Amino acid sequence: MLATQLLAAEPSADYATAHTPFIEVLVDCPGVEKLFVYGIPEDLEVEVGDILSVPFGAQQVGAIAVRFVTEAGLEVDRSRVKAIEDVITRGLFPRTYWQLIDRVATYYCAPLMQTIRAALPPGLLQKSQRRLRLNRDRLPSGLNIAEFVSQPERQILHLFETSKSDSYTDRYLRQKVRGAGAAIRRLRQRGWLDSYLEAPKANRPQSKLAVVLTGGDRSELTSRQQELLTILERRGGELWLTDFLQQARASRGTVSKLAAAGCVTIADREFLRQESSPIPQRDTAKPLTSDQAAAIDRLTAARGFQSFLLHGVTGSGKTEVYLQMIAPVIDRGQSALILVPEIGLTPQLTDRFRARFGDRVRVYHSGLSSGERFDTWRQMLAGEPQVVIGTRSAVFAPLPNLGAIILDEEHDSSFKQDQPAPTYHARTVATWRAELEHCPIVLGSATPSLETWLDHAGDCASSPKPSDLSNQHHASSPPCATYLSMPRRVRDRPMPTVRVVDLRNELQLGNRSIFSRPLQNALRDLKTTGKQGILFIHRRGHSSFVSCRSCGEVMDCPRCDVSLSYHHTHDQATPTLRCHYCNHQQIQPPNCPTCGSPYLKFFGSGTQRVIRELDRLFPDLRSIRFDSDTTRRKGAHRAAIARFAAGEADVLVGTQMLTKGLDLPSVSLVGIVAADGLLGMSHYWAAERAFQTLTQVAGRAGRGDDRGQAILQTYQPEHPVVRAAMNHDYFAFLPDELATRRELGYPPFGRLAIVRVSGVDGAAVQACIERLANVLADDFGITRTAGIIGVPIALNPDLSDRSRVELLGPSPAPIERIADRFRWQILLKFPREATITINLDRLRAIAPSSVSVELDIDPLQLG
Repeated sequence: MLATQLLAAEPSADYATAHTPFIEVLVDCPGVEKLFVYGIPEDLEVEVGDILSVPFGAQQVGAIAVRFVTEAGLEVDRSRVKAIEDVITRGLFPRTYWQLIDRVATYYCAPLMQTIRAALPPGLLQKSQRRLRLNRDRLPSGLNIAEFVSQPERQILHLFETSKSDSYTDRYLRQKVRGAGAAIRRLRQRGWLDSYLEAPKANRPQSKLAVVLTGGDRSELTSRQQELLTILERRGGELWLTDFLQQARASRGTVSKLAAAGCVTIADREFLRQESSPIPQRDTAKPLTSDQAAAIDRLTAARGFQSFLLHGVTGSGKTEVYLQMIAPVIDRGQSALILVPEIGLTPQLTDRFRARFGDRVRVYHSGLSSGERFDTWRQMLAGEPQVVIGTRSAVFAPLPNLGAIILDEEHDSSFKQDQPAPTYHARTVATWRAELEHCPIVLGSATPSLETWLDHAGDCASSPKPSDLSNQHHASSPPCATYLSMPRRVRDRPMPTVRVVDLRNELQLGNRSIFSRPLQNALRDLKTTGKQGILFIHRRGHSSFVSCRSCGEVMDCPRCDVSLSYHHTHDQATPTLRCHYCNHQQIQPPNCPTCGSPYLKFFGSGTQRVIRELDRLFPDLRSIRFDSDTTRRKGAHRAAIARFAAGEADVLVGTQMLTKGLDLPSVSLVGIVAADGLLGMSHYWAAERAFQTLTQVAGRAGRGDDRGQAILQTYQPEHPVVRAAMNHDYFAFLPDELATRRELGYPPFGRLAIVRVSGVDGAAVQACIERLANVLADDFGITRTAGIIGVPIALNPDLSDRSRVELLGPSPAPIERIADRFRWQILLKFPREATITINLDRLRAIAPSSVSVELDIDPLQLG
């Protein structure tokens, strides 16, 4: 149920009649987060989810119809209830859409309006505006109107009479005429003015410059110009100019010279504001392996809600399964929703789907402009069969006739929203949506999350065997959950060999490079074999921190309790220090600010350092850096991958974004430069994330005819995660990890919630968090010891173990200060089956105005 205060809108001249039903709405007004009751005029049909025009105070605003209210359930004086003005857009939400929004808000203890804003594209309601139109048929004839109307009314009528426009915006009239508000109301009461809220206008055709290959005489072209034409040919002979300049790293002047030579033309082309790329050459369904065929049979036979875990090793052909599952969905006139964890994962996947389904494929993610997201959203509402590919926010895509939902790389933490509220997990919301839409959902991964494993394969990890679980429903999993296994690669290609290199031995042998000798030899062979390699490092930048070798001083961020990372892109660049939390930047000093010593040392490695070391040792190897620093510009993900796939570089160096989704047959080598940064993370799920990352990145190798190899460098070769990743053995990793989680009550055997408090005054933050801890302890029946660190003594002994709640803290966040704000937190642990109900509004009411209180349900980041 919606635990939201019910209010009546301020009265106006337009009242509902005695028999008019009522409806609760959310008005689109900044700072207003409450429900308001309005009457429905007798001649107006309203459905839940409609976008309405309603009077609110002295203005006309947009609103969303939430739910009907009977007169018996009306908790306010009906004489104060205003009437709805009009319906702007009908059926903006599919039939089950509002139920989904309501469930998200309730489960994540988030304000309803904030949840709606997270679901809708930016500015959807603001694109509508109130307009006024002169009703000439209602004007009295034969009378001098000016004699019996006020001066403001005369001015408004004069504007309409002397203008070519038949309508004006409410805002314009109020700017032009003093006292226009009251005058407009009187003119509307007489019927001389009609008021309406103009729906968002249809997209106007927009144009964009494109470069098109035309031929021409190439004999006089330079080698660089010939290279540009080759790049354009590889991209299908036509690209948007901006994309071509980025992908080819060319200037506008160079392209203009090619146009003057008659080799290309630069022309305006019409385009929709949506993510677009050239449609790849059409392909058809590929032959299936026995594992793929078995999975397809189960998936296409599913009717109604069913949840499938598609557990396929890297290179087993999960994408082809998705494609062949979706084809009959489209043929039935339904749509499909595919969610991916990161924008960087969409280009290759999008190309595969466009090659199969053409222009029915839409892309929706936060990297699009607000106009592109708005246009794409409205195209979805058309209800035509389509395939939408997007990141976590696309889980709210308004597809009216949804026939299938797929989460690729379902284990990825990017599916979880940390802030702002609602702190939803796209996997959870997608499952609810599939349930409401009565359609199947497929959760695909080579390294499933433990939550998904437990739901689909059951708690049978003491000695799991793929053969015991393949393509079946397990007795201890929910009745609608099915486990599907694809343990072999397409064409029975072998998994890449994983060689673990002990960096302690490398150091003893005098190798000071970040590359071990085996990795150096493998990189050297790339030129000989004509193959490509990937180098993975989990951090961007050059070095993780800088320290003085004389006094030990570490260069820290002045605004956060973290060290500054050293950034140095190339020899001519200015070395800088940057904070990866608040983005503070400063020039790297030549001497220690504390003791003046010039002996500064850089510790740790990042993508920039890997690139520089690669250039130093292997100047003949071409490289591309692929991290959040180099892919900030729109289209940069696609451009980098396209350049690498086209053979313009030998080595791709990057962070987590290259560990998934890349399917490049020419990659024979993967180098994991430093696995220890992953193994040493402090989260409860650090081991799980380390295993997933190492296994996924190793799986990028050997997808062509050659087996491929991965070289994993570490100081902890005996670590259980390293041993499991070396053998691509998910089932060896499971038992100990599940046992540890069960013993400590962490997910998937328990649920978590974090209350985070922050402010610029550290003492006020600490005092506030202590008050909140006492309130929460009382709510859940927990006895706390005295002092600032609360420890549960009795976990409500009157309740069964299944109802026990633990309160840990309050304590400083792992990084206590970020951007000059002090941060404290409380961790609450609940049983797995618990329904978490925490009144965030009540906690915020307790806190002073200078302190911010946030709530994260089912958090992944505990800091």
